[in-house]
Amino acid sequence: MAEASEPRPYRRGVGVVLINAQGLVFAGRRIDLAVEAWQMPQGGVDPGEHPEAAARRELAEEIGTANAEVLAETAEWLAYELPPERQHLAWGGRYRGQMQKWFAMRFLGTDAEIDLAAGHAEFSTWRWLSSREILAAIVPFKHALYTRVFDEFRDYLAEA
Repeated sequence: MAEASEPRPYRRGVGVVLINAQGLVFAGRRIDLAVEAWQMPQGGVDPGEHPEAAARRELAEEIGTANAEVLAETAEWLAYELPPERQHLAWGGRYRGQMQKWFAMRFLGTDAEIDLAAGHAEFSTWRWLSSREILAAIVPFKHALYTRVFDEFRDYLAEA
């Protein structure tokens, strides 16, 4: 009898709900997908890196600025799984999804500071959106995760 293979592990990551003065959230349109897919800044945690430091680094890399203050972080690490047909494509096929710590951050800068080409370009364009608009525009496999994140941070969002 063949043994079942161990499931791939989760990649450790962070995500940022970057909130402007009106309570709207930064969303970027993914540059690497054929379908229109929007998401918030997120990425991996380097070995030995503190999650908050990783969140600030990801902001700087993805949107060109980390001019923000931390308002809150999720109580737990939250996971999402990639669809099986995508697991071999992302991160060299090593992971089944991500286990993430999310941060709500208040953007302290101006829209002119946001530069999608400042680091490794991941977004083709960006907008300030309500959490409802983001939930309608993301890939389906992240919907439950984003819903949990927005529920935890609802007091900082425009719809609250």
